[in-house]
Amino acid sequence: MAARLLGNASSALQKSLARLSSGSKVSSASDSAAGVGISLKFGAQVNRIQAAIDNVGNAAAYSQTQDGFLQKIGNALDRMSELSMLAQDETKTDSDRALYDKEFQKLDDFIVSLGNKDFNGVSLFHNGSSLTVTVAPDGTSMTLASVNVAGSADFTALAAASNSVLSSTSAAAALNTVKTAITDFTEHRANVGSNLARLSAEGSALAVQKDNISAARSRISDVDVATESANFARQQILVQSGTAMLAQANVLPQSALRLIG
Repeated sequence: MAARLLGNASSALQKSLARLSSGSKVSSASDSAAGVGISLKFGAQVNRIQAAIDNVGNAAAYSQTQDGFLQKIGNALDRMSELSMLAQDETKTDSDRALYDKEFQKLDDFIVSLGNKDFNGVSLFHNGSSLTVTVAPDGTSMTLASVNVAGSADFTALAAASNSVLSSTSAAAALNTVKTAITDFTEHRANVGSNLARLSAEGSALAVQKDNISAARSRISDVDVATESANFARQQILVQSGTAMLAQANVLPQSALRLIG
């Protein structure tokens, strides 16, 4: 009996030591068959949630890049509208307007170049197609509002070669074109802003979901160090006392043999 009890205590001590060293309460399927299955399922879900968080983060970076370029386009349009107004000053000569037009055309070229930018090979503005982002571990997705700058009618009109401030009349026409383009770009920035707001909300929700699923998994698979340390100390005492008692139990037959001898 002493040997059997010592064996049980030794086995329990080894299991406790394995739990403390690995940090896992379920070191093998025999410890908790259901716990292993549930833990694996939760682990896979946590990984999918993290992948969705990465998707949302990349989409947010994409939208932030869009917004940064749109801001620069907006600044250029502001200056172009100012130049259009200055060129309508009747105290200016055609030579003066030609100088204004140089800057006007350079800003126009700048806007055209930004309209064809891409993000990791994905067009930011040109095709105006909607971007679909997977935002949940079950595959649920959302569609970002499209931003079709390079292909919009207002942008095309703005980039027309005839658009200039070389005369008072052409400057007035250019001003109307720029004002329309500013209205168009304002809508684009609002779309990008709404995309960023939605992505931020989705990212926060995914982070909360990941924390809760991770906590549920931890309760199943992670060892409670305080409790297991106490159990480890208990098993150590039982092994030591069991070893001593087994040695003592072996002394009794030896005493009997000495009497016979």
